[in-house]
Amino acid sequence: MALIVAAGRGLRAGGGVPKQYRDLGGCMVLTRTLRAMAGHDAVARVTVAIHLDDAAHYQRAVSALEPALRAKLAPPVHGGATRAETVRRALATFSDADEDALVLIHDGARPFLSPALIDRAVAAAANHHAAVPVLSVTDTVKQVTKAGLIAGTLDRDRLRTIQTPQAFRLCTIRQAHDASAQAGLSDFTDDGAVIEWAGLPLASFAGDPANIKLTHAEDFMLAEARLNAEAPLITRVATGYDVHAFGPGDHVWLGGVKLPHDRGVVAHSDGDVALHALCDAIFGVIGDGDIGVHFPPSDERWRGAPSEQFLAFACARLRARGGVIDHLDVSIVCERPKIGPHRLAMVERIARIAGIPSECVGLKATTSERLGFTGRSEGLAALATVTARLPAAPDQRDAGHG
Repeated sequence: MALIVAAGRGLRAGGGVPKQYRDLGGCMVLTRTLRAMAGHDAVARVTVAIHLDDAAHYQRAVSALEPALRAKLAPPVHGGATRAETVRRALATFSDADEDALVLIHDGARPFLSPALIDRAVAAAANHHAAVPVLSVTDTVKQVTKAGLIAGTLDRDRLRTIQTPQAFRLCTIRQAHDASAQAGLSDFTDDGAVIEWAGLPLASFAGDPANIKLTHAEDFMLAEARLNAEAPLITRVATGYDVHAFGPGDHVWLGGVKLPHDRGVVAHSDGDVALHALCDAIFGVIGDGDIGVHFPPSDERWRGAPSEQFLAFACARLRARGGVIDHLDVSIVCERPKIGPHRLAMVERIARIAGIPSECVGLKATTSERLGFTGRSEGLAALATVTARLPAAPDQRDAGHG
């Protein structure tokens, strides 16, 4: 069994979303982590602890998994205020019939988990009941006072840094967490520390230097470079266009934001021209038809549907092909409503739906100087441009385009 801890906010890495839901090489970090863990033959079931507010992000991460891997996932568990509380809540959902089973507890933001490391974790837990992966310290380590003065040098031969997955007998780690919670302790930064506090033996096994935890923006840059070196990407650019006529109503949807207006739009869905144009541009990048192919207006399922689910679907299609979104740009053409007061909200909403930093979204608005149907306030339009990178086909690599 495995428990993936993915309930943290993790915003130090930037990107506007928790780091476990950020894009990495065309795939969510958590999706990569789940694929590595659930894809191992020794792991029969995977439980994921998530934040209460991240259900939509989690569903997108899971939707990108292969059906056989999704079948291994238990329902997600909502985390607590601290990592220790999150793990304790998740462990409480495990069946008592599995008390003697092994459980691997792994950080959701460690996507480079190798089968060999899982093998070592399972073997160590089977032999010792509680074990953590360690790495030797190569740099000299100093003790420093609060004033910043060097107070001493530690013997690095006896020091180790700790990784995940940490491996335990379920009964051992569950009892240790329950006891620490009863003692009012919840500031443990890893599960091995809970075992130490309980006075139980804790073994170590060889970690993996490649099994990095993504914490800062620099970590993502290095991870992207690593993935690009493994699978060269080429840049593609495509455009999309959408238009809707005004009709009865008291609001319009633009960029995922509801704007008050004295008219509505005539549309099968919510008629968000900005998101529709972005969808078509994304489908163009991957050569996958257009929005009408995937969400035909003849299908009653999409009547009144929020367009943000169309954009999320298009982004997932791109990422499923190993694509990386570099930039989304949209221009809205209308006399009214005024876009300026809502521009920032639209940018942030589009970024959140697409799972990219808001800095990677451009949004402009213009009138048509009272010319044409937009100038006569009969409707509104949007033009979008998407820049993305996708894995190069073999013949493209040979031609030097990778």
